[in-house]
Amino acid sequence: MKKEIITENNNERIKEALLLIDIQDIYFTPGPMLLHKPGCAAKNAARVLEKFRTEDKTVIHVQHNFKVLSGIHSLVKPKEGEKIVHKEYPSSFLGTDLRKYLLENEITDIVVAGMMSHMCVDTTVRACQDYGYNVTLIDDACTTMSLKHDGKKIDAETVHAVYMASLADGFANVIKTDEYLRD
Repeated sequence: MKKEIITENNNERIKEALLLIDIQDIYFTPGPMLLHKPGCAAKNAARVLEKFRTEDKTVIHVQHNFKVLSGIHSLVKPKEGEKIVHKEYPSSFLGTDLRKYLLENEITDIVVAGMMSHMCVDTTVRACQDYGYNVTLIDDACTTMSLKHDGKKIDAETVHAVYMASLADGFANVIKTDEYLRD
């Protein structure tokens, strides 16, 4: 049975789920999809995953249907009984059963970690607001890649920082892994 938190203020039930977005082998493999320090982000995601498993809370793995190297990375491999959402689009909601699953499990709060900060993480976190979810985004359990715009290269660290800052401005509580695990 999944644990629930009852707030002292209003006896409202808060059910938290961990959403691990696209932590997949393609992002760890040399080539055009290799991300900036994916191992560091995945290790932090694994730490949060361990907390959820220890506390018997809901864990959801999101897996983009890539044609190659689509496996979920070994650091965060799903265990039996953990939900896997397969998707074709950047949003983890579009064309999937994620929303239905969250409703069926009465989830109110979502903790997010994953790849890529500028694409699927950003799109999914913003979509969470449309459905009224409270989101905690684990900054250092996410990563991305360098981008080009207007003939200029924008390094991955800058891309990531801009997206985290943008999401912290009204879409999510953006914190580091250590801070989340302290609470």
